[in-house]
Amino acid sequence: MTTPHPVPYAVPYAVVPYAPGAGPAAWPEELRRIAGPEVLERWGAADRAPHAPRLVAVPGDGGWAAAALVTARPGTAYAKIVDAVGDVPAAARAVVAYAEEQRLVQVVWEGWTVSGEDAAAAGFAPLRPQLPGGTDEPAGPRTGYVRWTAGEGVAEPAYYRQSTHFSCGAVTALLAQVRAGVVRPESLDREAELTLWRDATNFPACEPVGLGVAVRRRWPSSSVEVFLDTEEPVLLDHLDGDEREWRAVLQRASRADADRLGVPVHGLRLSLAELREAVEAPGRCRHVLLLVSLATMQGFDVPHWVLCHGAVPGAVVVEDPWFNTAAGETWVDAHLLPVADASLDAMSLLGGEVRVRGAVLVDGG
Repeated sequence: MTTPHPVPYAVPYAVVPYAPGAGPAAWPEELRRIAGPEVLERWGAADRAPHAPRLVAVPGDGGWAAAALVTARPGTAYAKIVDAVGDVPAAARAVVAYAEEQRLVQVVWEGWTVSGEDAAAAGFAPLRPQLPGGTDEPAGPRTGYVRWTAGEGVAEPAYYRQSTHFSCGAVTALLAQVRAGVVRPESLDREAELTLWRDATNFPACEPVGLGVAVRRRWPSSSVEVFLDTEEPVLLDHLDGDEREWRAVLQRASRADADRLGVPVHGLRLSLAELREAVEAPGRCRHVLLLVSLATMQGFDVPHWVLCHGAVPGAVVVEDPWFNTAAGETWVDAHLLPVADASLDAMSLLGGEVRVRGAVLVDGG
């Protein structure tokens, strides 16, 4: 394992639970003394409880010298600084020390109040701005920053948020091709998203074989393989009767299309080791579009596509084209997201009594 990047110098800190529903009057006096009202208003504007909000505080003379609100999705290997207040460099050092102590591989920082200069001085690199999307949801901060605490990180792709609740498969495929240089970033928009979704959908979801077929049709020069360890229709557990049957017919048609187009459909479960090997292959631009359940990261058991594009010690790095603004998430949570190996292994097994894994391996060349 690569040695974590050292903290410039040690700084004492304390971790204090954050009560998201209590309101500013119930927050520690030490915090209200160093945090402006606009910062506290932003902190309290969302129910951050699902993301274990906590304050990392640096003691000073007569109170706190600095503090940062820190959150993270469950099952992941990162910590996010929403804001740092007071002595900002000291707060950043404290959060990095906390992350290393927790064996997290990454710290990200939302750019609400921090300057690029302060972020750089704390060892954080700027993130690429998210691509414009086709949604009216709040966009979050215009900037964000990242510091890897283990390994050297991975090459950063562009980030685009899906504009519907059902087009995640199409967006992950498009993001893979943008990163491979097959698609220009500026051409990734809502029309491209929905056009590819229309070609791949099983109404409304995209199942693995149909998604793989749509990718091959759109980009014939890209190598595409599907891994699905069942021959039965998938993503239909919530349906019965005719609603289930006609979608099953479409999935059988997708398998026939895959055979005609030469898209291999392996009736095997892609292992986590094989997934890591694919995205870490030197000199290749290989991506895995992976079906996961959002039960761990978001609290609801809904199938969802993410793009796996890199790996660091102990975690696979993904792009999640959706984030939950109601829980205080922004694109900074969903971009360059390290998911712990064991968590990704568990959340990518879907279904009822028989659990299956669906994945599409795309090699852009």
